[in-house]
Amino acid sequence: MSHRGKPMSELGSQTLSDRLRNTLSIGEEDNGVNVNKPDFRELDLGSPVSPLRTRTGGLTTNTATTATSSSSSSSGSVSGCSTAGVHLNPPRKSDSNNNSHSGELSSCSVESSPSATRNFKPGHTRTDSGGSHQLIYAGGSVNSPAVNVLPTGNICPSGRILKTGMSSRSTKTDVLGSGTGNYGHGSILRGGPTSKPCVMTDSRPINYSRGLMVGGESVKRTGTCNNNDPEELKRMGNENYRKGNFAEALSFYSKAIAISPGNAPYHFNRAAALMGLRELAEAVRECEEAIRLDPGYTRAHHRLGSLLLSLGQVENARKHLCYPGCQPDAVELQKLQTVENHLNKCSDARRVGDWRNTLREVDAAIASGADASPQLCACRAEALLKLHRLDDAILAMSNIPKFEPSTGKIFGMLFEAYIFFVRAQIELASGRFENALTAIEKAGKLDPRNVEILVMLNNVRLVGRARARGNDLFKSERFTEACSAYGEGLRLDPFNSILYCNRAACWFKLGQWQLSVDDCNQALCIQPNYIKALLRRAASNFKLERWDEAVRDYELLRKELPNDNEVAESLFHAQVALKKSRGEEVYNLKFGGEVESVSGLEQFRAAISSPSASVVHFKAASNLQCKRISPFLDTLCTRYPSINFLKVDIEESPGIAHVENVNIVPTFKIYRKGSRVKEMVCPSPEVLESSVRHYSI
Repeated sequence: MSHRGKPMSELGSQTLSDRLRNTLSIGEEDNGVNVNKPDFRELDLGSPVSPLRTRTGGLTTNTATTATSSSSSSSGSVSGCSTAGVHLNPPRKSDSNNNSHSGELSSCSVESSPSATRNFKPGHTRTDSGGSHQLIYAGGSVNSPAVNVLPTGNICPSGRILKTGMSSRSTKTDVLGSGTGNYGHGSILRGGPTSKPCVMTDSRPINYSRGLMVGGESVKRTGTCNNNDPEELKRMGNENYRKGNFAEALSFYSKAIAISPGNAPYHFNRAAALMGLRELAEAVRECEEAIRLDPGYTRAHHRLGSLLLSLGQVENARKHLCYPGCQPDAVELQKLQTVENHLNKCSDARRVGDWRNTLREVDAAIASGADASPQLCACRAEALLKLHRLDDAILAMSNIPKFEPSTGKIFGMLFEAYIFFVRAQIELASGRFENALTAIEKAGKLDPRNVEILVMLNNVRLVGRARARGNDLFKSERFTEACSAYGEGLRLDPFNSILYCNRAACWFKLGQWQLSVDDCNQALCIQPNYIKALLRRAASNFKLERWDEAVRDYELLRKELPNDNEVAESLFHAQVALKKSRGEEVYNLKFGGEVESVSGLEQFRAAISSPSASVVHFKAASNLQCKRISPFLDTLCTRYPSINFLKVDIEESPGIAHVENVNIVPTFKIYRKGSRVKEMVCPSPEVLESSVRHYSI
């Protein structure tokens, strides 16, 4: 049964692997002749006594017939008619106009006759001479499909041959199998040259099975594959491809190619399996090999053009989609024009430094069909970097598909050189100067005449030297000269967050805290999660007594560095200073400490009268939930040193529990200046910390 897929014109916006899989289907017939027959199709299932020869129109066919068994069972009967030594439909040669190929994954494919390429084992060969093979039949019945031919003999379970008066032309002895064998209906056993007739004398019933006995081995009728027959391997590959088992299909196609490397459709089919596995670079090579073997292979040109378009190679794709002498696919041609239009707009925007439009157009080109292009992914990363989105640029660069060297240019650079060019920019912005130099040097070797690459190569070298000189001067405490060195590097690379942060450290040492804040702002604009820049800005704001800004920066740092004690202490002092600046009473505040245990009512009232917030944990030593959340309270005590943390065991201090009306544990209450401002019963750690954070300012 032929399996047909959707034509290329109906693909729409499907993903690459889906549309490539659906462009083609598994061809299994050749002019109505089914070639996907069982493995034993080459055996002559005619009469075991005398194969009849019938001549029709000059073609000689061996019409093998057998008589029906006396057994009334129909489940074991086998009907079959095989042709030997003749092609009913000879395979057609490749046509340069329509280029049909046998076995290609195409809805209109035609497969060649398996007899042209099949490797027969000794004893399996069929000839036109009329000679028969020495066959041993065991049990079952065989019916001839030719109703106008008189069978030459009947096979009975008893082993006797009922003669019909027709002489046998067989030169070898046909022997019935022993009744003691556990054979299947119609099973065939190969006999040797010394085989002797054997009569079934065992009266026990034969235990038939569905298997086939060949050479003493039991082989199932379905699911078998002759590893020496490329057509059979191709058929198995087609079946697996149809089921979506691309890895298995690839294995079968590869084995077929190993036997018959000059068969273009095998390479064409292998490309389809590779595309299903998203191994696009190798799929391109298989299509190119199919075209090398058959330059007029239209479907291979179309598939290669579609692949190259997905890889963003517009010009190369055009050569194959619009191959002379074949009709281009309208959908693919429209897709090509759309991608090319977006790429032209992207190039114009990039040339003038309009990075927002560059990003928009490159995203549109990817969405229009160039979804596997490493060059366009690199362009997207470059645009994100120029828009001061370094983290997004790093992520985009890490998601670039695997690529291999290929011809073609983008923005005036060779494809591979452009990827190294963008990588060098990202490495430089991340402060990895050595990696940046390595990447841009690779780009220079690939495209030594490109002006952009040469300019950047020179800049990377100069920026690296300026940074190294600034670091040496800073270590020597020559901060003013270090500022100049870092500034020289920034003139060459104004998007380098590392140099801004290093110069901010110099300004801080020189007491120029406002300049330090300005440089930190520039660094954080380029790289928002730059921890060192955030630390230096917080410290500079503290020096400038900008308590709101200092507290805000230190709170951000506490989230990123929850176990950093220096950050926690700096946050505490900034919070205390902020309270004082607001006119609040501040006394008896200490940094850090442990959760204080309270047992007496007077002690409890004194503790919650503090002007800073107090968090009280009402607990019971025997309660499991209290045991689970107590360690987290110790963590909060370290994270929020400006808050007093207390604990009350209601079993040991029932008076406090009665006054505060606590009946369920664990219960948390937050007090400020003796008044309760928040109460939580059995809160989750996240809810508890959120409330503590709110009252820590």
